[in-house]
Amino acid sequence: MTETSKLEGAPLVVIEVDPGLIVTAWNRRAELVFGTDAAAAVGRPLAEVLPLAGASWRALVDGDAESPRLWPVRRGDATLAFEAWSQLGREDDGRLRSVRLYGHDASARAADEARAALESTMLRAIKENLDIALWATDEHGVFLYQDGKAIVDAGITPHQFVGLNMLELYKDLGNNPLIERALQGEPARTQGAEAHGIVWDTYYIPMAGEPGEARLVGVTLNVTEARRAEIEMRQKLELIERQQEVIRELATPIIEVWDGVLTMPIVGLIDTARTAEIMDSLLQAVTQTRARFAILDLTGVEVVDTGTASHLIRMIQAIRLLGTEGILTGIHPTIAQTIVALGVDLSHVAVYAKLRDALKHCIRAARKA
Repeated sequence: MTETSKLEGAPLVVIEVDPGLIVTAWNRRAELVFGTDAAAAVGRPLAEVLPLAGASWRALVDGDAESPRLWPVRRGDATLAFEAWSQLGREDDGRLRSVRLYGHDASARAADEARAALESTMLRAIKENLDIALWATDEHGVFLYQDGKAIVDAGITPHQFVGLNMLELYKDLGNNPLIERALQGEPARTQGAEAHGIVWDTYYIPMAGEPGEARLVGVTLNVTEARRAEIEMRQKLELIERQQEVIRELATPIIEVWDGVLTMPIVGLIDTARTAEIMDSLLQAVTQTRARFAILDLTGVEVVDTGTASHLIRMIQAIRLLGTEGILTGIHPTIAQTIVALGVDLSHVAVYAKLRDALKHCIRAARKA
């Protein structure tokens, strides 16, 4: 079998060029990989048959390549990664006679390696810049990997716990049953666990693998600042609620101006929601003091809607059921118009223009009793 026939049947791409890099041999595998017939390739410059992206075929004449090299061959808009070894052929006097390439299409592998390199770069950027810790254990919970900015911030050296069992190391946190389930394949998460002076949220991610390989991968977030901000926000909300309660009490104070006589001066805009609060406060005060009279002073209120006016009337009816007479004072003309528009019968409700007149009514009624 001639050498030419051997090259034709070779499982690798075999290309041969002369010292001027003109193609002199092009086997069947080269035809299949590059889509160019030998007749169209032989006799042409290699750079013309296989144009490169950012490289030059002149590097071939530098010497034999003991290690393979990736050549970025342009194929239309795409780039094919041609991995090849080069072998120099020389005359007896040492002059270069030919260069032979043995190679194969490594595009898929090169793409995988580039993707892996990118993922490695992304992982390094994440663990070095975000407040997280990344770790992995084997099937027994023994640390295989441990790194991340959060670990350094906690005063722990990266990989310091490699070889130690997580179940033993953190057993006091009480999460071992959850971790054991995660080692059996059940994803899990813990929140607000405190260790090394830091508050952590941890995601437990089960992995399939052989004994000794990573079986549990963890992403642990340093949430100390978030937890502190949450506590501060909760405290502020509680303070605001207390302040609002004080404001509500100041906005609708209930004053016992005489024995058995309560007065509630109402100031500002009142809507249905505020009226409900007023009614609740008044009913509680009437029950506690067993007052005989309750005066609702509307001098400081100029406008109410029809729903609120109706609610005020129902308030008077409610305290009447508790044995207390409700009295209205200081009704503004617009409120009077609203009550009239509702068709509310006030013939059984004492209404006075001024608070002083209402107090006189209460004193007279108390004396008659």
